[in-house]
Amino acid sequence: MSKRLIVCLSLSLLVCLSACEGVDNISREYRCYFVFDTELHPLPCQLTGILGNPGQFCKIESSSSGGIRLLKTTRNYDGAKETVRLTTAKENQVAYALGANNCIIIGTSSYDNMLVAYDGQCPNCLADYSGISYPLSWQKSGLQLYCAKCQRAYDANNGVIASGSGGRSLMVYKVGLYGFVLTAGN
Repeated sequence: MSKRLIVCLSLSLLVCLSACEGVDNISREYRCYFVFDTELHPLPCQLTGILGNPGQFCKIESSSSGGIRLLKTTRNYDGAKETVRLTTAKENQVAYALGANNCIIIGTSSYDNMLVAYDGQCPNCLADYSGISYPLSWQKSGLQLYCAKCQRAYDANNGVIASGSGGRSLMVYKVGLYGFVLTAGN
């Protein structure tokens, strides 16, 4: 075998292993399906504003009122809240599922400038207790997500436990920005 072929095969294997690694840590415990068209909701929309801005995140919850889908967002660094009305027929056809208890967190990691998406509930309390309502709240100027039940804090940039007893990291969902369309899911 030529050296060039060996190098090509080695690189191909490395790419395959790297791709598989990202898929393995995706949470499948609770259904998550989210689609948001930033072109229909330009700045100053909070959710559009966090994209590409390292260290900025939004908690997202979904509800509906009068046949209109509403996204309620809370920004990490200042706690600002916003309700985004999804008024087009295309937007209202989407059947949202936002993890364990209708809340996900999406943002841009300041560690590697990559988009990240997490469940909005404490994974350790979900595993240790019955029920699904263990919400995370912003702490330390939005750099951490805190669980009042177990007193763990998680780093918003990578989802690992920043303080408190050991345990599971935040539940991760696939996230991507495809043109103007932001998606998260499993």
